[in-house]
Amino acid sequence: MKVLHMLAFAAIGALFSAAGLAWAQAGRQPVDWPAVSLESIGGGKLPTADYAGKVVLLVNTASKCGFTGQYKGLEALWRRFGDKGLVVLGVPSNDFGGQEPGSREEIKRFCEAGFDVTFPLADKQVVSGAAAHPLYRWAAAQTGALGAPQWNFHKILIGRDGRVVDWFSAAGGLGPKLERAIEAALAAPG
Repeated sequence: MKVLHMLAFAAIGALFSAAGLAWAQAGRQPVDWPAVSLESIGGGKLPTADYAGKVVLLVNTASKCGFTGQYKGLEALWRRFGDKGLVVLGVPSNDFGGQEPGSREEIKRFCEAGFDVTFPLADKQVVSGAAAHPLYRWAAAQTGALGAPQWNFHKILIGRDGRVVDWFSAAGGLGPKLERAIEAALAAPG
């Protein structure tokens, strides 16, 4: 009997989750890419206006995290889907566990030498709470508390229309679910 109750609650929870996701996506506001101002880790402004009409995988990164190896997978996604309209946008942050203490030059050198990173990297930013960069405050408003970064290598997938498609926790890695979501977002009209 206890198993039946658990199954019933799981089924009800799944229905509410699916309904909530559909409702949440309908109310999401698009990001205004031309208005987003981010410094590049190499200096100068990132060309965020160029991201309009593209699929963007927004990832807060850290060099001294147990998930730092995900840089390799992010670079693979960038190389696989970049010419199809995907932008992998790495945003180093020291918000979680103090795991990104380095300067912009140290972070850039680490990413290039250790992981051959060629996807766009912003300068280090705050990505959580009231002091978060405006792009992350916008994302948190779209995803709610559960979709806001709780740790390093949290991923937010933004569609061609500028709306959040989905988010993926760091622990979820870079598996098939994320790849299927990217492929679907790339296939969707802008």
